[in-house]
Amino acid sequence: MRLIAAVDQNWAIGKNGQLLVKIPKDQRLFMEETMGKTLIMGRKTFEDLPGGQPLYGRRHIVLSRDPNFAPRNVTVCRSEREALELLQGIPDAELCLCGGEEIYRLFLPYCSTADITRVDYSYDGDRFLENLDHNAEWKLTMESEEESYFDLTFTFRHYERIAGGKSRVAAV
Repeated sequence: MRLIAAVDQNWAIGKNGQLLVKIPKDQRLFMEETMGKTLIMGRKTFEDLPGGQPLYGRRHIVLSRDPNFAPRNVTVCRSEREALELLQGIPDAELCLCGGEEIYRLFLPYCSTADITRVDYSYDGDRFLENLDHNAEWKLTMESEEESYFDLTFTFRHYERIAGGKSRVAAV
């Protein structure tokens, strides 16, 4: 499974249920890289999508404990195990883990790659992704040239798991 996230210098991903920053190039890349794939996310992340609606051309699997949460054209799972059972038979390359904090924490052990947009700024975030630079199971294998959006600078980073990790098949 592939993790996709935008983080700040402290690996913060959000504040008060919102993304920290929206960078058009990052959003375009997310659209291109996820088109035709299965997105796994939590309810709050789903509700933060434009119009609170599924993104065109992608399958959405949303985890939520709320029994009344049942949006149209979305598969809702009530647990990590239920989601893993549903994902059986789908190749890792077709699965994109999109957040938020709890979903990243639950499913990071099943990810083999991570594509991170790293913003060179420190926000006052309240939601975080584990810092892969400090995790011996992960290795930075590519970093783009620095780019800018107004006064923000950012890079695109690609990480690969080099050790550990869990098999989705063995988990169910």
